[in-house]
Amino acid sequence: MAGPAFRAAAVRVRVPATSANLGPGFDALGLALGIYDDVVVRVADSGLHIDIAGEGAEALPRDEEHLLVRSLRTAFDLLGGQPRGLEVVCANRIPHGRGLGSSSAAICAGVMAARAVTTGGEARLDDTALLELATEIEGHPDNVAACLLGGFTLAWTDGGAARALRMAPAASLVPVVFVPAQPLLTQTARGLLPRTVPHVDAAFNAGRAALLVEAMTRRPELLLAATEDRLHQEYRAPAMTESADLVGRLRGEGVPAVISGAGPTVLALASDEGKADKVSRLAGEGWTANRLALDLDGASVLPLSAGARSGADEAGDAPGGTDSGSR
Repeated sequence: MAGPAFRAAAVRVRVPATSANLGPGFDALGLALGIYDDVVVRVADSGLHIDIAGEGAEALPRDEEHLLVRSLRTAFDLLGGQPRGLEVVCANRIPHGRGLGSSSAAICAGVMAARAVTTGGEARLDDTALLELATEIEGHPDNVAACLLGGFTLAWTDGGAARALRMAPAASLVPVVFVPAQPLLTQTARGLLPRTVPHVDAAFNAGRAALLVEAMTRRPELLLAATEDRLHQEYRAPAMTESADLVGRLRGEGVPAVISGAGPTVLALASDEGKADKVSRLAGEGWTANRLALDLDGASVLPLSAGARSGADEAGDAPGGTDSGSR
């Protein structure tokens, strides 16, 4: 394969936040949410320059260790070669370390931007290969599938290759996320999971995960039952007692609520706008409640307008955090 040529103009990529698992759909189901990171990438003559605004601006590396840059580099290798230099500008709004897919967003933004800035990139790296690459970098497909495709997604691996199916969530659904002040590392939450679970619990979750597909797409009145889980939330509760308590309180009020990804954010699925307003007031102190739109588009390459030089001038209107983490 001949080495690639690169576009002279910068490209702008927008990626949504995501919530994985949704209760029983552990490592398989995901939902794209209306909080976005924007990334602008331009091929330069030499070197690497990174500018970050918003979430993680104080803590994220500004060198080759940045997850987005590592994702760019990995994608460029598959596309045929590295550019001489890169200028990267990040406008981060997705909270870090809260179970809202910030790491998946960085990965998807990187691989999408690399493809977009490479001449003929879509022919060299199609959408199926893009999902496989993002999954290889992240280690699991649930968040990256929702981030790339938008909507409500079911992801799996077939012969080691990532696959995903996108479904349209019920239009009446209104996600409400309750974001705590402190983050939780994904590794911490995953380390609490047992190696084996009782067969009865596995069978219970299989039934609930199947029901959840119907509830999310056509019959949201079934969501309270469909979001029950026995595989991961109870085991992770000691690392996020306040989140577990909030899930219990919301469900006690009849609200379908789950831990978002690996937590500690809590996701509630209101059946309409009026109920979403009521749900938003149930958490109490110590939580930032955000009523969100469903994202139906997934990762997108957008025009680079003068009014949104990088999206950075819009950053900072989402709740805060520190380290990255998604599931």
